[in-house]
Amino acid sequence: MNQSAVLIFCLIILTLSGTQGIPLFRTSRCVCIKISDQPVNLKSLEKLEVIPASQSCPQVEIIATMKKNGEKKCLNTKSKAVKNILKSISKERSKRSP
Repeated sequence: MNQSAVLIFCLIILTLSGTQGIPLFRTSRCVCIKISDQPVNLKSLEKLEVIPASQSCPQVEIIATMKKNGEKKCLNTKSKAVKNILKSISKERSKRSP
């Protein structure tokens, strides 16, 4: 092999190893695609999940599972009604724990 071919081969390998692991684009993978603005009755909730912001999804997500049909709804975290639900749940939990 001649020296120029070896040099070009080494340059190609160094170039490829320098670009390895660089993402071409960043996609967010949030659970909630559609956010409901409809108010939710606290008594009709079976479960309420709060998913904090992360590297894969930049916003906090709140998912409500309904008692009646098991339907899951993504709630608007900026809604006053949702903030009130979170407050009442945290008050309820603080009363239960000693």
